[in-house]
Formats: sequence, structure tokens, C-alpha cells
Amino acid sequence: MKLLHSGKVRDVYEDRGDIILVASDRVSVYDVILPTPIPDKGKILTQLSLWWFDQLADIVPNHVISATDVPAEFEGRAVRCRKLEMVQVECVARGYLTGSGLKDYRAQGAVSGVPLPPGLVDGSRLPEPIFTPSTKAPLGQHDEPIAFDDVVSLEGPEVAEELRRITLEVYRRGSELAAERGVIIADTKIELGRAGDGTLVLGDEVLTSDSSRFWPADRWEPGHAQFSFDKQYVRDWATGTGWDKKEPAPEVPAEVVAVTQARYIEAYERITGMTW
Repeated sequence: MKLLHSGKVRDVYEDRGDIILVASDRVSVYDVILPTPIPDKGKILTQLSLWWFDQLADIVPNHVISATDVPAEFEGRAVRCRKLEMVQVECVARGYLTGSGLKDYRAQGAVSGVPLPPGLVDGSRLPEPIFTPSTKAPLGQHDEPIAFDDVVSLEGPEVAEELRRITLEVYRRGSELAAERGVIIADTKIELGRAGDGTLVLGDEVLTSDSSRFWPADRWEPGHAQFSFDKQYVRDWATGTGWDKKEPAPEVPAEVVAVTQARYIEAYERITGMTW
């Protein structure tokens, strides 16, 4: 295999004309890779993505060729995929207000150019899910929010409309299925690319604890940060250390690693109904 790219979490290889996408146990916060891995994180993300790809197959085709025809050393954490030409924007859907969206709302009353009603707080449910795209920043740099008109400029009007439609449909389907299992999906980011015939295809990961915010529905209480089944716990820990969000990042204590791993596992088990 030939290593094509090593990202914050995933390594991308070429093999027999296909892509082998390998999810590591690395964890990044504020676009910086932490020096301490979360055990089994890559396997959990991969298996949860595969479950979701099946649930979303009638909405958008995906890049998966095989989850078993992969090198033995990557078993459980790798997927053989189709090559795609990835679109130039990050596709984000938000159903609740938090994180960078909350920051933009407080400053502008809008997120990615989408105006929102006054009086919303951290954790507020939005009147309807919104498409809030962002740039694709190089490793170590930050994605920046952009408006829909910017997506039109980058990808053309027809593709931009499809990116918005697919992103919101994926979010709606995911939110409905998760809600049945007591989980709120506050927001999510998906990756879309073009197949050889120009069809838009869902790639990378989908509706995982790295690409989404998962909240237990019975603990949702707008007005403050929510308990979450994702890397928000380690993000909050990193912020609390006084770290300046630049390399090098601090080592993660064993107890923070254990809690983070447990939350990834709980998200997987709640959503899929399967035991890890």
C-alpha cells in the first residue's frame, strides 16, 4: 500500500486502485492532535460509520467497497473505499445552537449567513435544521464558516443546492433514528465527493462522536454546556488546563482517557443497539 495522506485522525492509503481509509486512535481538539490516544477509538468510529452508511443508503450513495477486504493489521478500523474527488467545502448541519455556531450567533445573530431568532442560548433547539458550511483548512489550521453564496461560488449553484439538500437529509434521518434511542444529535459534519460519473457520494466518516455532537435527551437543558457522548469532554479538559491551543498539546491524564473512551462506547451502544 502507498500512504497518500495522514490527517488528524485518519490515514489514507492507495491499494489496488482503491482507497484504504484507516481510523487511528488519535484525538484532536482545536485542530491540534493530542499526544495521548484514546484506545479503540478508531474501531468505534469505523464501526459506527458503517452502521450509519447502511441507514442512509437510500438518501445518498457512499464510498464503501468492503469493510473486510483490508490488511489484517487494520482489521476493524479500516474500510476499502472508492476514490472520490472531494468537494471544496465542509458540509455541516445544525439542529441545536452550541460551539462555534453559538459564538457566531452571539456576534452576528446568524450562523453562516443564516439569521436566527433572538433570545437563543447555549443548547437551544433551532426552529429547523440549518446548513452551515465551512472552508476546508489544511492540517493545523481552522475551518472558517462561509455562507451558502460562497458554496455557490466554489461549486456552482446546482451542486451547492445538492450539498445542502443531502447534508440536511442526512442530519434529519440521523436525528430521527438517534432520538428513538434517547440521543440528540446537536450538529454534524459530513464529507461529500464526486464519483467518476459526477454523482455526489458520502465519504470519510458519518454521524460519529468525532464528526457530531451527541447529547443524552434526558439531560438536555438549554442555557449551558450539555453533557455529551463525544470528544467535548476531552476538549473541555484541554481548555481547563490553560493550554494555548497551539502545538505542543499537553498529555491527557489516564482518567480523562478512560471517561472519553467510555463516552464513545456509550454513543455506539445507544445508537446501534449493539454491545461493544
